[in-house]
Amino acid sequence: MKRALVTLAILLSAGSLFAQEYKDFGKDRLNNSPRHAEWVDIKAGDRTIKAFVVYPERKDKAPVMIVIQEIFGLTDWLRSLCDELAEAGVIAIAPDFLNGQKFEDGDSASKATSALKPEEIKAVLDATADYALTKIPAGNGTLAVCGFCRGGGWAFNYASENPKVKAAYSFYGTALDDPAKIAKIVGPVYGFYGENDERVNATIPKAEELMKAAGKKYEPVIYKGAGHGFMRSGEKANPNFREGDGKARDEAWARWKTLLKQL
Repeated sequence: MKRALVTLAILLSAGSLFAQEYKDFGKDRLNNSPRHAEWVDIKAGDRTIKAFVVYPERKDKAPVMIVIQEIFGLTDWLRSLCDELAEAGVIAIAPDFLNGQKFEDGDSASKATSALKPEEIKAVLDATADYALTKIPAGNGTLAVCGFCRGGGWAFNYASENPKVKAAYSFYGTALDDPAKIAKIVGPVYGFYGENDERVNATIPKAEELMKAAGKKYEPVIYKGAGHGFMRSGEKANPNFREGDGKARDEAWARWKTLLKQL
């Protein structure tokens, strides 16, 4: 009974779907994309991880975006989002924090992601950032980071851990509340939140207060009618598509593309 309650708490705290609702998708987009995509090996501490990279079709060098997984891991959907980012003109690289593990349901994936330690997360992100800046010749030296769900919180936090991050895009992830960490943030942080996600949204005011006091740029936007995870559930290819989330996704993408041009 106690274990079941702990599992439920993990799922609810992540704002994730229940196991029976979890379905991956995105392969159709990947299979039909004209853009080059590849898996690469990255040395992270004492282990080697895989990362998925997608390149835009452009004649000049491009910024590199680290794409941090949601609580379900490095899914086909996340890889398809990397392709969307490449379509928007940036090189997208998504490290596999769970090192190739596959899951039958959202519950299993959530537990594995929740078990990752802060030092493991930082090691993977540091290694990916180093790879992005030194091993991708098509990169122009500009590094950004984005994340979704649990990864949205990691993206906000990583902006405080790596001064080379020029911008962070946090999608429905909990905001930082540590003044010492916030003081270390160099670039702007842009937040994308769903109206019906008070668990996460309740962390926004404190972050706004601390970021303003530290002279940092933080621009959170709350999308009406959207719930947690609207970038996934608002995609029409999703078998669990939700109309309100779809509208929010379109609005978020329009804003994001404008911000990406500023990189």
